[in-house]
Amino acid sequence: MFIRIAARFLFLACIAADIIPTHAAVQFDEARKVFRLDSPGVTYAFGINERGELQPLYWGAALSADDPIGPAKSDPGVTSQDPSTSTTPQEFAGWGQGLYTEPALKITFPDGNRDLVLHYVSHKIDGQTLTVLLKDIERSLFVILRYQMDADTGIIGRSALIENRGTVRIVVNSASAATWTLPPGSDYSVRYLAGRWGGEFLPYQQRIQPSETVLESRRGATGQQNNPWFAIARGDFADEESGGVWFGALAWSGSWRISIELDQIRQVRVTGGYNPFDFAYALAPGEHLETPVFYAGYSANGAGEASRLLHRFELAHILPQAPQPRPRPVLYNSWYATEFNVDEAGQIQLAEAAAKIGVERFVMDDGWFGQRVNDFAGLGDWYVNPKKFPNGLKPLIDKVHALHMDFGLWVEPEMVNPDSDLYRKHPDWVLNFPGRPRTEARQQLVLNLARPDVRQYVFHFLDTLLKENDISFLKWDYNRSWSEPGWPAIANAAQDGEQQKVYVKFTENLYSILAELRAKHPGIEIESCSSGGGRADLGIMHFTDQIWTSDDTDPFDRLRIQDGFTQAYSPGMMVAWVTGSPNWENHRTTSLEYRFLSAMQGALGVGDNLNNWTAEEFATATRLISEYKLVREAVQHGSLYRLLSPRDGSAFTATESVSLDKNQAVVFAFLHSSEMGYPFPILYVKGLDPEANYALTPIAGKPAEGTPQTASGRYWMQHGLEPELHGDFQAAAFRLDKTR
Repeated sequence: MFIRIAARFLFLACIAADIIPTHAAVQFDEARKVFRLDSPGVTYAFGINERGELQPLYWGAALSADDPIGPAKSDPGVTSQDPSTSTTPQEFAGWGQGLYTEPALKITFPDGNRDLVLHYVSHKIDGQTLTVLLKDIERSLFVILRYQMDADTGIIGRSALIENRGTVRIVVNSASAATWTLPPGSDYSVRYLAGRWGGEFLPYQQRIQPSETVLESRRGATGQQNNPWFAIARGDFADEESGGVWFGALAWSGSWRISIELDQIRQVRVTGGYNPFDFAYALAPGEHLETPVFYAGYSANGAGEASRLLHRFELAHILPQAPQPRPRPVLYNSWYATEFNVDEAGQIQLAEAAAKIGVERFVMDDGWFGQRVNDFAGLGDWYVNPKKFPNGLKPLIDKVHALHMDFGLWVEPEMVNPDSDLYRKHPDWVLNFPGRPRTEARQQLVLNLARPDVRQYVFHFLDTLLKENDISFLKWDYNRSWSEPGWPAIANAAQDGEQQKVYVKFTENLYSILAELRAKHPGIEIESCSSGGGRADLGIMHFTDQIWTSDDTDPFDRLRIQDGFTQAYSPGMMVAWVTGSPNWENHRTTSLEYRFLSAMQGALGVGDNLNNWTAEEFATATRLISEYKLVREAVQHGSLYRLLSPRDGSAFTATESVSLDKNQAVVFAFLHSSEMGYPFPILYVKGLDPEANYALTPIAGKPAEGTPQTASGRYWMQHGLEPELHGDFQAAAFRLDKTR
């Protein structure tokens, strides 16, 4: 396994000694005191300077093995206002000794000292894993840095283990996983993902100016306002497929922070880890704190290749079923049909309709448990409602299985309604500050999952639910952010750094529950949902198979949301539903075919009320689901090319997915509105075998008159494919299959 969520998830690989290695290689040049991590496409190097600091030296396209790098030498500084200790970049800087840039680590010692200066002690190379030991110049505070490079993508995982080997208690005030340093320059732009509920993953970009750009969540979870991913390019990301791009993603599902700073000598640094806001973590003698993993990589071929590298890495090393995750089944979810009004007869009726169109997984959403008739009551009471399901869930599950579908269920384990048996019994189990109001959102409070008893309760009811019922899938929801993040029951709660451990322990317990459930029930698959895409990151993705991308299911809005999501995350994780028209969000009317083609670019689901469908709609859905299954592998696990972007008010959108063996490609094209009679742009597809022939099969819509049925890969890439699209909210899709 690769480094995944914490540095404990490691795997080893062989070192190669080629001029440009065919595998990831880790080497140390003793004479120059330089570390190198090499893959076929990327070289990353840092050294030990004369002061004993770890100093970054190079990060970019692969260098030859005999190309000289280093030795490291500290910057002389600019003036007394900008001393050498602040202008010399460091791999992992403690806050001390005149450091004015973002530190990776800040400590308070019990005597009030807050000065931390970390110097190299030793290192170890074990396969393609490098660990470097740092120590404060005077105190017994040690940091173990871990590096690991993936040979296939050149992506590096970095993390830090902070150890108190002294005899007194200390407090960690802030802790990052890594600092990434780019070549000096003043012409960089950063792209990031931001938004809100119903409008997640929207890409924004801006020039990196002197000062600091901060991406963060203070919400206790990943959040929708920002996502823990970045991409940095020279200039303005002018071309999707050319130019150098540095990119990274933080594997953490709690409060997080990534800072991007351009300092006074035009050095760009990216530092990411736990959010230092309200953060403190006490370490008794012998205790340690392990950071999340901060992954980063480099692409010499634009933002498109950067995305494809991340997608390959996620599929091979992050997802629970890596390195060969199973394709996401076509699912049906009952929420929009019934909301809370679920019962056995109504769900069976929907399941029968879903089976007719080729659905493979039936999911019953909220309303099946406790006294859950609306969102005011019942959360926390995880027993089957006896009025709605007098014989339990088994009759419904058996019927779903008889229809050749597997069964899934909605849960929201981390939340509780004040109107619930659980809260009346354990009001102390929620995040709270004694004597202060408990802020409700969606009529619910957040259980303090950091508590061992809460962790045990949540695991027990989920384990029991899975043991007693043949359930293949959990839609794990999380519908509010934190407030009053107190943990008054913890020992020594009044001491600094004790209650604030909730920011780490909550998420660690979430991960441990998911891991234990998967170990005990190896067939279970899980979706991460948080009022849409509020918990999407490489941390949660190690334990969950897919992400509910957004509550906004408008198919036109989804083109922008999905464009942003796939900047960072694989389409194989991206759940997209076909819902009703006019859409509830914008009251926009679109055809069923348009809605399907929009959703078919990810993990396809259906959420409309099938009881209201016409025979014609059933026929359309059956045909398109059948077509989707023919291209699902290419869409979910292939190489994605964003041919036409929906950003900046574009009237045109197009994507292409190519199977890894290049035997198949699928092209989706969307027109917002025709203007002045101009045709839809020609699509110059990418990634095909230029010497092979490919047969064109329309999935929906048609190509322009005169388009050949079969032509070479070179023809489709150079001459292009022109969809015949006119009007408003029109779409087309085509399959290209290699011929023998």
